[in-house]
Amino acid sequence: MKIRPLYDRILVKRLEEKETRKGGIIIPDTAKEKPLEGKVVAVGAGRLDDNGKRVPLEVKAGDRVLIGKYAGTEIKIDEIEHVIIREDEILGVIS
Repeated sequence: MKIRPLYDRILVKRLEEKETRKGGIIIPDTAKEKPLEGKVVAVGAGRLDDNGKRVPLEVKAGDRVLIGKYAGTEIKIDEIEHVIIREDEILGVIS
């Protein structure tokens, strides 16, 4: 299934952190925190300003971004968890 976000919304797939734990302690999936890093899968066309002109988004598909722990709306696409967020909820772009 393909999804194209509207306006200034962005579809992000959260990237899982590597599981390197000291001492051999295994943490169950239910106790893990949500990753703050994600990869942009798709972007909308941009928001409209007061004059009706389209303002393009600064991020593009393929960018690695930092997002808030509770930002956006979580959805499942083909059994893979994604988040749809607005551009202003992105904390930064990782280069």
